[in-house]
Amino acid sequence: MKLRLWAPPGELPDNVQSTVTPEEARWLGQLMDAGGVSHLMRERGLRGANVPLRLLRMLWNAYRREKDIDLYHVNWLQCALPLPADGKPVVVAVLGNDLNLLRIPTVRSFLRRTFRKRPVAICPNAEWMVPTLESAFGDVARIVPVSFGIDPVWYDVARQPRTTPEWIAVTRLTANKLGPLFEWSEPLFRDQPRTLHLLGPMQERVSIPDWVQWHGATSPSQLASVWFPRAQGLITLSVHAEGRPQTMLEAQAAGIPIVASNMPAHATVVDHGKNGFLCRDRSSYADAITSLEDPATNAAFGALARSSARDMFGTWDDAAKRYADVYRLLSPVP
Repeated sequence: MKLRLWAPPGELPDNVQSTVTPEEARWLGQLMDAGGVSHLMRERGLRGANVPLRLLRMLWNAYRREKDIDLYHVNWLQCALPLPADGKPVVVAVLGNDLNLLRIPTVRSFLRRTFRKRPVAICPNAEWMVPTLESAFGDVARIVPVSFGIDPVWYDVARQPRTTPEWIAVTRLTANKLGPLFEWSEPLFRDQPRTLHLLGPMQERVSIPDWVQWHGATSPSQLASVWFPRAQGLITLSVHAEGRPQTMLEAQAAGIPIVASNMPAHATVVDHGKNGFLCRDRSSYADAITSLEDPATNAAFGALARSSARDMFGTWDDAAKRYADVYRLLSPVP
């Protein structure tokens, strides 16, 4: 296979050819630096409407420049809107946030028009999205869940939790991503012999309590070398629509138990009472924190988390093979 990539600037493997123009690369780089489309839409409201429109226009041009291709692999439903009516197969990778797009009037009908008269596979990264996608597109596309993979670096993390428990939350700072984190955690962390470390960029005006240690944005290398080895566990009480959060997969691969809000996206990762806990309220959250501060329980949960991540999701090479199977399903190789 040969891959041509239209994406923000970044390091590419030798066998991948970038198709962005210099002007597109500059704009996409600025977009990434500003926090991405969703962040700008939240921040600017209607004044930010030109951002997705400009992105779609650039995609429209890019699709039509690349005429001698066999198959499109599109990340996110909205990026499929400008596809040309050329009958070529399309694979669309879908995250949970994409489902919000279907609530916008006319978007569903525009996508259905784009998908007609061509082979299409819509590939959510978690099974819980299948019924919604089947209802919207089941008659014009195959719905084939494809799990993302995990970089091998996370499987190599050697955990050494601190004597005084240090819990971490890795998230963009928005009201929906934080959920009830501060409210539920205050009686457990304020003036208590445990610490809550919050890592992630501020993307909404959020007030952070003085008992929370916020470190700002982080990087995968910092998580793998500094934060994950020392963490008692990963906390995510998000109420945000998600597919299957990648940070949770990476934490599991590192052997870290997870305490999460009880929502479909989290239930596809956390096996409650075995490799982590799903919490419905303050009481179950407090019980989960207390249980995982027992060293034997934490070690057992962590070991199962790592083995289940390896069995269920594997690496990105495994994910590539899963996508390759879908490519062959739509465009069989002789």
